[in-house]
Amino acid sequence: MRAIRCEEWGGPETLRLRDIPDPVPQKGEVLIRIHAAGVNFPDVLIIQKKYQVQPELPFTPGAEIAGEIEAVGEGVTGYKPGDRVLALCSTGGFAEKIALDAHRCVPIPDSVSFEVAAGLMLAFGTSHHAVVDRGELKPGETILVLGAAGGVGLAAVDIAKAKGARVIAAASSEEKLEICRAHGADATINYGTGDLRAAIREHTGGKGPDVIFDPVGGHLAEPAFRSIAWRGRYLVIGFAEGTIPSLPLNLPLLKGASLVGVFWGEFARREPKNQIRMMEDLFAMLARGEIRPLVSKTYSLDQTDEALRDMAARRVTGKIVILP
Repeated sequence: MRAIRCEEWGGPETLRLRDIPDPVPQKGEVLIRIHAAGVNFPDVLIIQKKYQVQPELPFTPGAEIAGEIEAVGEGVTGYKPGDRVLALCSTGGFAEKIALDAHRCVPIPDSVSFEVAAGLMLAFGTSHHAVVDRGELKPGETILVLGAAGGVGLAAVDIAKAKGARVIAAASSEEKLEICRAHGADATINYGTGDLRAAIREHTGGKGPDVIFDPVGGHLAEPAFRSIAWRGRYLVIGFAEGTIPSLPLNLPLLKGASLVGVFWGEFARREPKNQIRMMEDLFAMLARGEIRPLVSKTYSLDQTDEALRDMAARRVTGKIVILP
């Protein structure tokens, strides 16, 4: 089979398309023919040895896939060849096939395409875990979403609107903000050209947002946190800007506010039953039209380096997907 291989640490240009042996499902595993693989910012980091997970070289990047089961290993029940599934795999997704523990798989409803399913688990899973579970967002509250046109950001806009919140979407360009407005954002902030704190004051009447969703980090974190409402919850999603911010700890004290870590992958590993319930809620929301996953571009397997360059340069809106 064909697979993208990381054989040395570095940028997308170091990746190679190779022919490697087909995987064989072991006890408890299923063999999946991959129809679509979601591209995420951690894929950019992991090939540079900058992610918290550091696999041994060589390896195949790609953390989430959707496809069709080709074979099942010994002891697998509940799945059979032909079943449509999505899965979080950490690595191995940018390839034609993968063997995974069956318990990692989630059935895909017939009404959902492989392309949409491949971009659903990590982005919408992260945002659902953040907004609903960790942020405990309530109807009528206000949420500020930073990086709102990206994969997890746009998912957070959709989910927050579906849960009855008022959404302020913040992004770095008017083009990106237009996408946020199309997904129901009640107000928008262009932090590429304006003063973030002043805009937050204007859109919240000086009260500040009840919840802040931050997958960006960097220089935006402190002015955003200084603007948070009393008893606000600041959701730490990631650091797409590339810098991990440092916050003065008197700020949460003065606002009675909480810094809340969001690590969806670890949540899914430690709490698999809650993860399955969360995915069932997401599929139900999708069926009702409450969330609208945006797959803005697809790439072939030999264009994986281009996809990762687009992700690294923050040229991506919604989700981008590899089609092996």
